[in-house]
Amino acid sequence: MERENFGTRLGFLLVSAGCAIGIGNVWKFPYVTGLYGGGVFVLFYLLFLVLMGAPVLTMELAVGRASRQSVIKGYRALEPQGSKWHIHGWVCVLGNYVLMMFYTVVSGWMLDYFVKFLTGRFSNIPPEEVEGVFGSMMSSATELGTYMAITVVLGILICSLGIQKGVEKVTTVMMTCLLALIVLLAVHSLTLSGAAEGLSFYLLPDFSRAKAAGLGNVIAAAMNQSFFTLSIGMASMEIFGSYMTKEYTLGGEAIRICALDTFVALVAGLIIFPACFSYGVEASAGPPLIFIALPQVFIHMPGGRIWGTLFFLFMTFASLSTVVAVFENIIAAGMDNLGWSRKKSAVINLVILLLASLPCVFDSNIWSGIQIIGARGVLDSEDFLVSNLILPSGSLIFLLFCVTKWGWNFDSFMEEANTGRGVKLSPMLKPYFRYILPVLILAILIQGLL
Repeated sequence: MERENFGTRLGFLLVSAGCAIGIGNVWKFPYVTGLYGGGVFVLFYLLFLVLMGAPVLTMELAVGRASRQSVIKGYRALEPQGSKWHIHGWVCVLGNYVLMMFYTVVSGWMLDYFVKFLTGRFSNIPPEEVEGVFGSMMSSATELGTYMAITVVLGILICSLGIQKGVEKVTTVMMTCLLALIVLLAVHSLTLSGAAEGLSFYLLPDFSRAKAAGLGNVIAAAMNQSFFTLSIGMASMEIFGSYMTKEYTLGGEAIRICALDTFVALVAGLIIFPACFSYGVEASAGPPLIFIALPQVFIHMPGGRIWGTLFFLFMTFASLSTVVAVFENIIAAGMDNLGWSRKKSAVINLVILLLASLPCVFDSNIWSGIQIIGARGVLDSEDFLVSNLILPSGSLIFLLFCVTKWGWNFDSFMEEANTGRGVKLSPMLKPYFRYILPVLILAILIQGLL
């Protein structure tokens, strides 16, 4: 069967960026920036995005485009005869399932809050009751399960329509709306009374704040965030490489995806920090920032119901774009490795993902006492496996596969990456890719496991 292609270059860029742009950009990035002192963290984040994120993203895309297959068959097509690199492909597929076991649930939180703001749930309630709304949602398995199921059904339905008619068409609309919404929300935030103070905290490097957080901690957190924001290491991006044409170089496309991803993360901060400083909400509130602190801001704000509705619509698009991208990887794995049709793979995975997401639904209610990895519940354990183990170890394997003689080898990777028009990688990067980048990724892996 002939491999599907993206209809347009813009479609490829928006779908790939949609995979990278998710809850990590608009939920984690602002609160981690707040926790680690603002502007200095942002500087290190951008540095590591260039040094680490973009190169590994280029490698994933190269494996996909050169093989024209999803990850398991992609490794088999490119690996030396008799080698076992393709075993990592199975780990990638498993990683995509584990990610979706909790990501669909958290994506459901965003959809739930969008509906709550749209229907006026937060209208006329005192700010101190906002935390109770979040607690009520988390304690209801029925509510969480319903919004998780809506998310899974939507994602599978979009993917079942194919690459051009489903994934590309719908994601292009979602991403266009997302970018319009984020600019609108940022412009509004910049008109608030505390905007200048919020921007100063967010964008002006203040090494005294960074020292208070511990400069080593700031650097480590920036390295982690720059790396994980792109969803690299478990072939989430490799699949989109397999649908690409040879018209443009992969280094140039990787830079464009990184730029879109970073734009959304940085503009999310322009929404959140001016609002926090205007309404006296703690900018370093951590994970509760989106669900407890920001609704309190919207309650105080003139037209807050409208702005809250738009913000959580934007969050829903951000999370659903990632869900669709990862579902496409999962569905393609069934098609490429088991010979299923797209429709059959979609239906089977619909059932698997609905059932596999239930433990995370129950994590904060009927299974709230259960601990799996250390003192972690279901959601935190699944997140730990993906963020601290599967992504960094997978990125290291993709890197070694592309640059060592035991894998695909550096020259073959460079030839694929530099095919087409656009930014070309220099052969002088070989020592950096072979000896320095593996050490940096290994440092992230060890730090995450410790």
